[in-house]
Amino acid sequence: MNAFNRYAPFIQDFIYAHDWENLRSIQVAAADAIFNTEDNVLLTASTASGKTEAAFFPILTEFWENPPATVGALYIGPLKALINDQFQRLDALCEEADIPVWRWHGDVSSSHKAKLLKKPSGILQITPESLEALLLHRHAAVGRLFGDLRYVVIDEVHSLLRGDRGGQALCLIERLSRMAGVNPRRIGLSATIGDPERTGAFLSSGTGRGCVIPRFEEPRRTWRLSMEHFYMAGPQAPERAVEALGALEADVVHGGNPHEPYADDEVRIDALPSGEIMARTDIAPQEADPGLGYIFEHTRGRKCLVFVNSREEAEAVCSCLRSYCEAQHEPDRFLIHHGNLSASYRESAEELMRDDEQRQTTVTTATLELGIDIGRLERAFQIDAPFTVSSFLQRMGRTGRRDLPPEMHFVMREEQPEPRAMLPETIPWKLIQGIALVQLYREEHWVEPPALDRLPYSLLYHQVMSTLSSCGELTPAELANRVLTLSYFHRISADDLRCLLHHLIETEHIEVTEGGGLIVGLSGERITNSFKFYAVFQENEEFTVRCESAELGTIVNPPPAGERIAIAGHCWLVEEVDWKRHLVYCTQVKGRVPAYFGDCAGDIDTHVLERMRRVLEENDVYPYLMGNARARLAQARHVAANAGITGRNHGSIAVCAKNHIDDAEDIWEADEHGAIHCVGSAVASVDTRTPDEARIANETETVPSMGAGPLINLGGDTWALFPWLGSYAFLALERLLKIKCAAELGIKGLDPSRPYFMQFRMKADARTFFEVVAAEAEMDFDPIELLYPGEVPYFDKYDEFLPAELVRKGFAEGVLDIDGMRRRVVGWRDAMMRGREL
Repeated sequence: MNAFNRYAPFIQDFIYAHDWENLRSIQVAAADAIFNTEDNVLLTASTASGKTEAAFFPILTEFWENPPATVGALYIGPLKALINDQFQRLDALCEEADIPVWRWHGDVSSSHKAKLLKKPSGILQITPESLEALLLHRHAAVGRLFGDLRYVVIDEVHSLLRGDRGGQALCLIERLSRMAGVNPRRIGLSATIGDPERTGAFLSSGTGRGCVIPRFEEPRRTWRLSMEHFYMAGPQAPERAVEALGALEADVVHGGNPHEPYADDEVRIDALPSGEIMARTDIAPQEADPGLGYIFEHTRGRKCLVFVNSREEAEAVCSCLRSYCEAQHEPDRFLIHHGNLSASYRESAEELMRDDEQRQTTVTTATLELGIDIGRLERAFQIDAPFTVSSFLQRMGRTGRRDLPPEMHFVMREEQPEPRAMLPETIPWKLIQGIALVQLYREEHWVEPPALDRLPYSLLYHQVMSTLSSCGELTPAELANRVLTLSYFHRISADDLRCLLHHLIETEHIEVTEGGGLIVGLSGERITNSFKFYAVFQENEEFTVRCESAELGTIVNPPPAGERIAIAGHCWLVEEVDWKRHLVYCTQVKGRVPAYFGDCAGDIDTHVLERMRRVLEENDVYPYLMGNARARLAQARHVAANAGITGRNHGSIAVCAKNHIDDAEDIWEADEHGAIHCVGSAVASVDTRTPDEARIANETETVPSMGAGPLINLGGDTWALFPWLGSYAFLALERLLKIKCAAELGIKGLDPSRPYFMQFRMKADARTFFEVVAAEAEMDFDPIELLYPGEVPYFDKYDEFLPAELVRKGFAEGVLDIDGMRRRVVGWRDAMMRGREL
C-alpha cells in the first residue's frame, strides 16, 4: 500500500503545500496499521518525528470518506497548552475538508462548547480532568455526543503511566464507551516508552482488541551534549586538585580506544569544540553563583530553556538570573513557566517563545517537557539531574527541531562538603546520576518501564463518587458492576470495595436510601461539587511549619513524622503533621538534608542506581564531560575505590593508628567517637585496616553481578550502606532495617539519603548484618508489617477519605518494592557465603 496515495486529496494537498519531499517512516508505518487493521495502535518515536500527523492523516482520511454522525475522534492531551497547540495545527489541516476540531477545557468559552453540544462532530480535544467534568455534568448527553466515536488518541502516553492520572484517563474512556455503546480504537503517542509491549497491553485493556506497535527505522541520532560541574562557592574541582599539590590528574582513563566507531544502535555525541561551548556572550556579576553564572553567560542572544526539578527552584533560579541582568544594567531576558502560574502568564511566555525574533530564555519545570510548540529552540540547560531517562529525553527533545541536532547542557551544582562531612556525603550524586541517565540510553536505549500494577485506592474513591454523582442512586451491586469491572482496578477485590463503602457510609460521603440504594452523602457533595474534584493529582496545599511557638515557613505535601526537612537554613525533625489544620510541628536537629517544599525525590529506578555504581567503578571517559565535571568524577572515583564502595580495591574505611586516612581528594580524620570525617585535601592513599578488618571487608564486599561492597565501616560503630536500589526498594529496605532488624543488630540513628545511601550506628559486625537482614527478608511476612504502628501514609490525593486499612495496604503492597529489596539482600548474603567457601 502506498500511504500517500491512500490519503485523502486534501491531505495530499497539505503535504505538497508544505514542500514535504517524502513521508517519514513513522507515517508510512502508522498508515499501514490504521488503514489495514482493526487493532489499537501505539506509536513511539523520537520527539518532533511527526507522530501527530502519522495518527491523524489516516483518521481524517476516513472521516473525509465516511463522516461520523457525532464526535468521531477524541484527542486526550495531558496539558491545556498542548491541546491549544494541537488545535492550531489540526484546525488549519481540517478547515478545507469541513471537519470541525473542537476544544473542551477550562479556558474554552461557553459559546464554543455550546456549538459542539448543538452539533457534535469531528474531533474533540480534551484533558482527562475536562472529560471527567463532561461525564459528570453532561451524563445524559454522552450518547448523543459520542454515539459514533471511532478513535481515542492519547498523546504523550508516557506522562500518564506512572500515577492515578493515567488510570483516570483509562477509566473515563471505558465509562464513556459503555455509556455511548461504542468501542473506539485507541491510538497512543509517545516519544519515550520503556516497555512498549506492556504499554500496548495497558492501552488496550478493556477493549478486547490487540495492539499493533509499528516497527520502523528511525534516522541515526546525534546529540550535542555537555555536562559541567560547579561548586556553589569556593574553588572548583580542578583547583581543589591543584591545591592538593597538583598530584591528581583530572582526566579519567578510557578503558578502550577513545576514537572507536559508535555501534549502529548507539547515540552519537557530537564533539563540541571548546571554543564554541565556552564562547561567552555575556559576563556574570563577580559574586554570581558559578553554575547560574555559567547559564547567564551562555544564553544571551539565544532562545533557550532552563529545566529545573521543582517550581521552588524555578522561582529561585529565575529571580537570580534576573538579578544578574539588573546588576549588569541589561534588560531582563528571562521568562518563567510552571504549573502554579496563571494560565495567562504561562501563555504569554509561550507566545514570546514562539516569536522567532525574540531571544529569551525560559526557566521551567516539567510543564514545557511535553510537546507544546514554543518555536525554534537553540539549546536547553538542565540544572542537576532529572529523575528519569524518560524526562531527560523529553527535555532534550525540545531542542533540535528543524533539522538541527538536539542540544542540552547539564549544569550540576554541589555545595562544598562541610569540614567534617561523612564520606558518603562527599560523593557528587547528581553528577553520577546524570551520567547514568545519559549512558543508559546511549548504550541500551533503556527507558523506565511503566508502573502499571498498583493498588489505586485513591482513584477507586474518586471513581465511586464520580459514578454515583453522575448516575444517581445505584444499588451496591450495580455500583460494584460499574466500577470493579473497569480494567484499571484489576487488583482490587470485592472485599476492598466493601470496606471502602462501609467507611464512606460512616463518614457520610455516601448515604443509604430507604430502598437500600446508594447516593452521594452530605460530606461527599462538598467534595464532588468542587471543581478540584475533576483532578486526581495533588493540589499544592500549603502547610505551616512550626517549632514550638515560632513559625518557620510553609511547605506542601509534608513528609510523615520521623522524617527530616530543611527550612529557614536549618534541619528539622518532623514530630507531627496536623492534616486538618495544615500544620507541621518539628524540632531542630543537626545534619543536612535537601530543602523540601513538597516535591519528593522522584521515583528513580533500580537500573539507574546500578548504572550509577558502574559510573564510579569504570574508567571510561564520557565525551560530553567538561573540565570541572571530569575532575570531580575522577575525585569521586578515587574516593569510592579507596572506600570500597565500588569494589575496585575492596578497601574499607576504618580507624587507623595515625588517626587519619588520606585519599586523592580529601583527608578523613577520626573524631573521639571513631567516626570518619572529611577535614581537608591530600593526594595519597593508605590502607590502615587490621588483618581482621581487611578479612571481613573482603568477605562482605563481594555481591552478585556487582563486585562491590554495599556496607562500609566509617569508624567505630558507624556504618554506611550503599544498596544501589531504586526509590521504593530502598524505602522497603530502610523500613526492614528499622522495624525488623534494628533490635537484633543494635542499629540506632538510621539516617537515609534516599535512594543513594543510609548511615547508622550498629553493634553487630558486617557478617551478622548480612545474615540477619537476609533471614528477615526471606520470611513470609505480611507487607503491612513494614509500616510503623499507627502509620497511615497519605500518598495520593484522596487517601484522606479512605479507611486506614486500605491506605496502609495500598502503600505496603502497591508502593513498596519488597520483591526488589528481597532479591538484593538475599544476594548479598549468598555472595558472602560463596566467599566463605572459597
